[in-house]
Amino acid sequence: MKPVLVTPVIGGHHPHPYQRFIGPLLARDDGPDPELMSQLSLQVLAWAARGRRWPPWRGLLASTTAVLQRRDPRLQQHCLGLTFPNLLGLAAGFDKNGVAAAIWHCFGFGFAELGTMTALPQRGNPRPRLFRLAAEQAALNRMGFNNQGSLRAATGLREQQLPPPGQRPALLGLNIGKSRATPMAAAVEDYAVSYGRLAPLADYVVINVSSPNTPGLRELQSVEALRQLIGRLQATPLPTPRPPLLVKLAPDLTDDQLLELAELALDLHRQGWLAGIIANNTSLDRHGLGARRLMTGRTLAEEAGGLSGAPIRARSLAVLRQLWRRVGGRVPLVGVGGIDSPQAAWERLAAGASLLQLYTGWIYQGPQLVPVVLEGLLKQLDAHGLNSVADGVGTELPWLS
Repeated sequence: MKPVLVTPVIGGHHPHPYQRFIGPLLARDDGPDPELMSQLSLQVLAWAARGRRWPPWRGLLASTTAVLQRRDPRLQQHCLGLTFPNLLGLAAGFDKNGVAAAIWHCFGFGFAELGTMTALPQRGNPRPRLFRLAAEQAALNRMGFNNQGSLRAATGLREQQLPPPGQRPALLGLNIGKSRATPMAAAVEDYAVSYGRLAPLADYVVINVSSPNTPGLRELQSVEALRQLIGRLQATPLPTPRPPLLVKLAPDLTDDQLLELAELALDLHRQGWLAGIIANNTSLDRHGLGARRLMTGRTLAEEAGGLSGAPIRARSLAVLRQLWRRVGGRVPLVGVGGIDSPQAAWERLAAGASLLQLYTGWIYQGPQLVPVVLEGLLKQLDAHGLNSVADGVGTELPWLS
């Protein structure tokens, strides 16, 4: 998944300061280096997470929580055997090492997915590897799973003294991928190493087999390879109850491939091995933007990496609908990709997503997007006479202005 472009400022709960000070930096492709901004902002979030009981941080986080959090039982979602405070989560790729795991509820999220984490520490691909497409509200990244490794991530999560799984104000998913240095023949064991380290700390675990930025990774989306991988993880002994396991798929799969994977998901779900599907990761398709020039001087078609944000919204919605038609009501689906408004969120819910994730749209619009989306969903529930977000899943009910 893609990395952070910039992060909300602690206490930046009013939309105007974010748009006034951060918005202009994001409005141009040639603004400040997005990866540098990522590193600086995540360091601040890490300090806040570790120092959250210190009065100054506690006060700032409390004020942020008061403005961004929306507590309403209608927004709760019960799926994967878990209870989510609300259905809106932070997508993987933002907090790659889980350094801010303790505070994502302060930004209004019902859950946060941390990672992607690999068995071996790795620097990722050469820079530059992250690009804004400001006019399109999109990003291109080829980060390559840069992270400190699952061992260091597990240590950092324990050092934050988090409540145990099932007792957190925002649930935590841990997303694992293959180490680049590991040959494909050993990929299953590589995943198993990270799974063993991280699963005891997770509310749920996601296997990322769909990033376009690790050579060969998407080969693991074949039915045979995925069945072998999931079977191996389920055979890994754990000192704690086994958390729900999800798989994250690519938006570039063909209709036939999606159908095959949907059938596999149904089979593995019946066995109790697979809890859900995340649809979807970033896209290698340029979605009509192939001629668009980046800061490198090359076109989007000439650059490697995965596209995220508004341009992939339609494809992500189509993938979700295809999966829902086959597995709807039996295997929970998580919708992600181009969700940047209440209407886009409702559309994804009505198409079959039990849970939703934000990323690129949240970066461009700021932290206020979370309560704006949640409030918009509540208005749709009222307009349609529904009692909860669960009642809207897969209904294809229209957005009512």
